[in-house]
Amino acid sequence: MRDDVDSVDARLAARLAELRTEHGWSLEELAERTGLSRSTLSRTERAETSPTASLLNRLCAVYGRTMSRLLSEVEAEPALLVRAAEQPVWEDQPAGFVRRSVSPPHAGLRGELVEGRLAAGADIAYDRPPVPGLEQHVWVLDGALEITAQDVAHHLATGDCLRMRVWGPTRFRCAGPADVRYALAVVLP
Repeated sequence: MRDDVDSVDARLAARLAELRTEHGWSLEELAERTGLSRSTLSRTERAETSPTASLLNRLCAVYGRTMSRLLSEVEAEPALLVRAAEQPVWEDQPAGFVRRSVSPPHAGLRGELVEGRLAAGADIAYDRPPVPGLEQHVWVLDGALEITAQDVAHHLATGDCLRMRVWGPTRFRCAGPADVRYALAVVLP
């Protein structure tokens, strides 16, 4: 599986470099727009480092894409039926986050379905939505999850669902003691 992950990281790095070029931005301009360092962006575009969820979120925000849409751009054309074994998985190991694209984005469709897993103690903060006004439905399948949106903390247990439009920073936190697994339905505005 490591070769598949390495291959996705390499294609992702190439796509990120393409997007910057398509926008006509230098690394310095992109650094100013994202608040990320020029060296971090350069290493990411050369696939010298695997991007974190937070870093990808910042890049998606300036490119006007959801994370799933960006990841789908580095994969083959999605099929109508996505078998469990073929669902793309992306990991941010240092953050304790695993993301499975259950129903990847597709041209002409506004929604997608994602399975997220956070390890006990994982805490991921996004400084902005990838697309302002993004609609999200978070359904906890196993465990407990704390989501902070618009400065309000929501505590979700197994079976609970939070519906929201994302306009500003959000935070997904698994206080533990067990990992949390959740379904995330994402709908473009």
